Amino acid sequence: MTKGHFEARLLLLVSFGLVAFGLVMVYSATSASAALQNGDPAYYVKRQGIYAGLGLALMFLFARFRFQALRKLAPVLVISSLGLLVAVLVLGQAVNGARRWMTFGPAVFQPSELAKLALAVWAAAYLARGRPPMTLKELWRPIGALSSVFAVLLLLEPDLGTAISIFLMLAAMLLAAGTPVRTLGGGLSLATALGIAAVWFEPYRRARIFSFINPWHDAQGAGFQIVQAMIGLGSGGIFGLGLGQSVQKANYLPEAHTDMIFAIIGEELGLVGATALIAAYATFAYVGLRIALRCRDPFGKALATGLTMLVCGQAAINIAAVMGLAPLTGIPLPFVSYGGSSLVVALAAVGILLNIAVGHGGEAAARVRDRGRGDGRARAARARRRRSAAGARRTGELRRVAGSRRGAARS
Repeated sequence: MTKGHFEARLLLLVSFGLVAFGLVMVYSATSASAALQNGDPAYYVKRQGIYAGLGLALMFLFARFRFQALRKLAPVLVISSLGLLVAVLVLGQAVNGARRWMTFGPAVFQPSELAKLALAVWAAAYLARGRPPMTLKELWRPIGALSSVFAVLLLLEPDLGTAISIFLMLAAMLLAAGTPVRTLGGGLSLATALGIAAVWFEPYRRARIFSFINPWHDAQGAGFQIVQAMIGLGSGGIFGLGLGQSVQKANYLPEAHTDMIFAIIGEELGLVGATALIAAYATFAYVGLRIALRCRDPFGKALATGLTMLVCGQAAINIAAVMGLAPLTGIPLPFVSYGGSSLVVALAAVGILLNIAVGHGGEAAARVRDRGRGDGRARAARARRRRSAAGARRTGELRRVAGSRRGAARS
């Protein structure tokens, strides 16, 4: 078994484990409330199971579909994503003051999740063309400009969390492609400054920042969610209260099955369960970056880096926010939080990583230009025949002897 196949199997194992664990935790976090609201304790987990099935189908499809074909689809994906982000602002269903979802009968779709994947594919295709951006001017055109358009549309929904995850993904791809750290730091500083401005001029975002600094100052207001998450994590202890025994999910912790599900995991499974989950994401990050390092195709290398950062970066931000180490941004926990669009896109990303891991395109033979051909086409590189050291010495000696004889004849 080659290294690529081992990494692919390990990635499959971790992904399947996270999806199965997510279904269990979604049921645990929603069974009581679903029974009261819909009369069916399994209402949410059934819906999540349907999305998991769709995501697994896409994962196996992308695992067999050569990832190089995505390079040609990059412009179509970007234009489609921009169109959907505009459409959701007009036609989207408003939930808690935000327009992030589009409803198609029983299905609910979040265009921002597709935007992450589309921008990763486009950025990988652009970086594979030639030299990476070396200055702020090169960084701005076109990567900075296009990502700014995406960010503005996301902030209008509003969806600050997705905008942050997109910039983190692009930063990882640029760093892997060879963009200087100084240039990348300057670009991220400008993006951070604009993000702070967007937070400051939006009252609810400003309240979240201040509540993150001292959530206990307004424990019944802006800091309520963080305080309740901390209580849930702390009450779990080392081994937890037991699966299904959470108290915080019973009308204490808002969004317990989506953004804040890590608090329920800590309460029910304790420090041991939370650590095991973090270890699973660390394994995913290790395998994903190994796949990126082994890939010889520039497009595949950049794409694997971006997709790995997309999954693990979101996980890190979500866990840090629930633990009170970062402001709440609305980023879900990949594979685990309730949410169909996030789960489907994450599994599709796993399928692409699997395709890159097994060497589709990564084992392409090197090509060199054949100067002796009239048509200028390239030929496959071949190793030259090696002569023995003794043969080389004999040839050199014959040339020296012949040269000395010619010199004697001239004299």
